[in-house]
Amino acid sequence: MPRAIFEEDATQLKLGPEFENEDMLTVSEAKILIDTVMAQRTREANAEIPMTDVMKKTLSYFNVFGRFKTAESTYACERILGNRFHKYERAQLGTLCCEDAEEARTLIPSLSNKIDDESLQGILDELSTLRKFQE
Repeated sequence: MPRAIFEEDATQLKLGPEFENEDMLTVSEAKILIDTVMAQRTREANAEIPMTDVMKKTLSYFNVFGRFKTAESTYACERILGNRFHKYERAQLGTLCCEDAEEARTLIPSLSNKIDDESLQGILDELSTLRKFQE
């Protein structure tokens, strides 16, 4: 029996069956996750874990593209975004940190009919303020 073809469409939040029940992280959240795992492995081994080239490049990427540099600011971002959005939209908003509602709707088309411009701009402004006052 032939398999059904799944057409992906981010505007409708159809991301593919492999993503249906998966959590999605911002780059800043992924950095916290990797940092936590590395710290735990270091504690368990009672020694510094050697860094592979891939791990060094991954951490460099996180440091460059993670919008929130501390765990506290990353958690604050999560609180600002809350459960108002689909997990894909939340991860995109927290990673891209768009300047205005128009930019957010262009980059994340599924937001088009979900939230009005004024409310979306308020959330984006909160994220921007949070980024400015990070430690």
